[in-house]
Amino acid sequence: MNDMRERRQSGAVIAGLVGLIVIVGYAAVGILQILVWNPLAAVPGATLEQIYAQLDLANESLATSWVVTWGVIGVVLAGAVLLVSAVGRTRPVSFVVAADLLLLVLAAPAHLFVAFGPGMSLADTFMISGGDHAPWGVALYLVSALALTALVIRVVLAKYDRRALVH
Repeated sequence: MNDMRERRQSGAVIAGLVGLIVIVGYAAVGILQILVWNPLAAVPGATLEQIYAQLDLANESLATSWVVTWGVIGVVLAGAVLLVSAVGRTRPVSFVVAADLLLLVLAAPAHLFVAFGPGMSLADTFMISGGDHAPWGVALYLVSALALTALVIRVVLAKYDRRALVH
């Protein structure tokens, strides 16, 4: 019984570690998308230093601290999921996976929210649209959509499994 419990906890920790790695990647891509790739794609031919200088002259900002804070919050939450899976009562792997999938789902609207201001700053400074000019924002939203799909499937299957056990 103890061996089974250790294997379950080990599986939950591995799932939590994988979730943390994925969310660190998501946060890194999101930060780079907002602060580097999107500005470079929005103002072709300009260097990042030139873009930031023009933003500064126009009294605009890409809100670097807010963007980095967004990424750090996601990583801290994923770290908390890993910590919960590693200490205390044993958590089922499915709980850890669902928690990390939920974080990935919520990352999309949070990314959209945090990217709005920098996008508007680029739009106001360079007289362009405020939307994504680099493709990585769409890639992040796709990852979140896939996470939502996986989470819904997991919930439906869990509900089906419970009904099968009752009947």
